[in-house]
Amino acid sequence: MLDMEEAEQIIGDIDPLDRALVAHESAAALVAQARALRDPEVTARLIHLVDEEGIDTVAMMWAKAEPHTLPGALWRIYMLREWVKFSAESVARSYHHGVQAAQVRHAIAGVEDPPGPDEVRTLADLILSGVFSGDLAVALDRAGAFCRVVATGAAFEAQSDEGHADARAHEATVRAAQLLRTGEELERSATLWREEKLD
Repeated sequence: MLDMEEAEQIIGDIDPLDRALVAHESAAALVAQARALRDPEVTARLIHLVDEEGIDTVAMMWAKAEPHTLPGALWRIYMLREWVKFSAESVARSYHHGVQAAQVRHAIAGVEDPPGPDEVRTLADLILSGVFSGDLAVALDRAGAFCRVVATGAAFEAQSDEGHADARAHEATVRAAQLLRTGEELERSATLWREEKLD
């Protein structure tokens, strides 16, 4: 059995309140500083933050943040970029399938036609660029719209696969639901930013 002195030596997880405070302060400082500088080199470094520092560093700061907060929105956008970077062909295919049913969202997202792997990668970088040097609400809306178009395409793919490859159809259905939720969260964050309530 541990005595009190030994128990106090055990290192635990970071206090959730401290974690939330660090997440909010780091996100606010990063966005405010980048937007104040309006330096293309700084913006480029922030777009490639995960490439340089690794996803674990960003996850440690923001992964546990609530979705309708600035750190939560940044986490979702960085994860979206990572997913697009590593799965550009399947993302582009789902996006292509979703365009016909979600034309308004396609216009908001702003992916070039025809939407191929390079076009979706470019959009992911443009969205992050908008976070740090453009209109943050527009960047969040674009990311949300992009997620919704891909979700629509993934749902179409799931329906097309039913009976042929049940596991693949299930995976596409789950992905569509997750993307739809992420799209809604990002669009809600855009609204909160416009109302000056996204912290």
